[in-house]
Amino acid sequence: MLDRLVDKLLGLPRTEGPKPVVTRDLAVPMPDGVTLLADRYAPAGTTSAPVVLIRTPYGRKGLASKLFGETFARHGLQTVVQSTRGSFGSGGEFRPFHLEREDGLATAEWLRAQPWCDGNLGMAGASYLGHTQWAVGPYLDPPLAAMCLGVTASEFVSTFYPGGVLAADNMVSWSAMIGRQEERFAALPNPLQTRKTRRAMAHLPISGADVAAIGKPVRFLQDVTEHAVPGDEFWAMSDHSAEVVRLDVPVSMVTGWYDLFIGSQLRDFRLLADAGKAPRLTVGPWAHGEPASMGPMIRDQLGFLRAHLLGDRTQLQRAPVRLFLQGAGTWLDFESWPPPSKATEAHLRPIGGLGEVATDPALPTPFTYDPADPTPAVGGPLLTGEWKQRDNQEVEARPDVLVFTGEPLPSDLDVIGEVSATVHVRTELGHADVYVRLCDVDTGGISRNVTDGILRLRPGFPSADADGVVTAEVTLDPTAYRFRRGHRLRVQVAGGAFPRFARNHGTGEPATSAVTGKPNRFEVFHDAARPSRITLPVFSS
Repeated sequence: MLDRLVDKLLGLPRTEGPKPVVTRDLAVPMPDGVTLLADRYAPAGTTSAPVVLIRTPYGRKGLASKLFGETFARHGLQTVVQSTRGSFGSGGEFRPFHLEREDGLATAEWLRAQPWCDGNLGMAGASYLGHTQWAVGPYLDPPLAAMCLGVTASEFVSTFYPGGVLAADNMVSWSAMIGRQEERFAALPNPLQTRKTRRAMAHLPISGADVAAIGKPVRFLQDVTEHAVPGDEFWAMSDHSAEVVRLDVPVSMVTGWYDLFIGSQLRDFRLLADAGKAPRLTVGPWAHGEPASMGPMIRDQLGFLRAHLLGDRTQLQRAPVRLFLQGAGTWLDFESWPPPSKATEAHLRPIGGLGEVATDPALPTPFTYDPADPTPAVGGPLLTGEWKQRDNQEVEARPDVLVFTGEPLPSDLDVIGEVSATVHVRTELGHADVYVRLCDVDTGGISRNVTDGILRLRPGFPSADADGVVTAEVTLDPTAYRFRRGHRLRVQVAGGAFPRFARNHGTGEPATSAVTGKPNRFEVFHDAARPSRITLPVFSS
């Protein structure tokens, strides 16, 4: 009955027959002598068949085994769930993003040597389980039969440091989670621990947030704070983006508009599509790890794997790109990403206006960012806390947030694609962050975030003009959103969004040691010579 309930919740067809056969703690040797443990889930009566490999640092029991191991096997797919190095019984040290290529390739070779594997391999999973796929897929020979990439990307570095800024909220929360995940009762909800972790995000220096959160150091947080300077090559071993165009594996991707990997994953998709690889994409209204996303993701991965490993191609009859249009509550099918659109500029105007053309003449608009009272974050693509869309009115009332609002829309406006902003700005200290957010203001005045982005400035980057003004080109996350008739577009400009992004101290001091900062005066220019603006991909069906 539990299996039937799981299938019903996931939207899968009902299965009959005996339960899968489970073999625990298979010992998989690595070239350096370390042994990794894995569990095998085989449909009853399996002799030699394809294998779906799932490599995870989160354990082989509980939700992972139920959703992937048991469910996949119950629907005909022999599945092996392996604990990555240093996690849940596997030998060695768990140092995230290190050695996943070596360990993954050795595991694939071992699987192909087993009598119960016919040599055909696929991989599946989400988030870090997607990273372990990218660490294998471009390098394995013979290649994988399929890759199923949920909420992940070929490189994570741009997610560690979006726009060059440490993603403090996500990095601290993930570090706290992995730092205690093998403790007793760690998987149960713990409001006290949640509050401690959120308070730890404000700890200075931020490199000590791990001890503040869980009472002990976490190697990953040390790595991610120590290597936050531009040009650091520390994470090169985790970056597989250069191999995307050479990947020769069928790929299906599932992500959400409020997922922290959305920009990187859609870039991967576009590279694959432009290289003629025919990937498949689904983007829903989800955040990372949101329970509502699990059913669609499991259905997508199960159908894709059955098509490429078992020859059941019934789930392949769909458009290459399927997007949820937020604000309209509907799904749209396209042949490509991004779909054809018209780049439309909305200019930041004096006294808080937003319009089609710049106003001239116009004095710059000032504000002051204070790292001792950093501009707070509201919603967005977070791992924990209050994610997705939230009411922004309280933060918009702060003096350190500039707000530019358009007139009520005469008709619905669909924005589908990649969003960017150009902000001409002069800062007192040179070290500064430029944060831009696009919001939807409804007829009642509630302002809800749609998408945003950030860029870290430092002396010499970007280069300044003779007046000390720099042109900050800010990439916002892609989106698909309908602004309803009567609603208004709003753009925020600020010097940060804390704790989602680590505060900018204004001193250039490294994150591992910075504890004090200086207030920083900004001037945002928006005249005809320096037209600060946001560029929207306006879609017309």
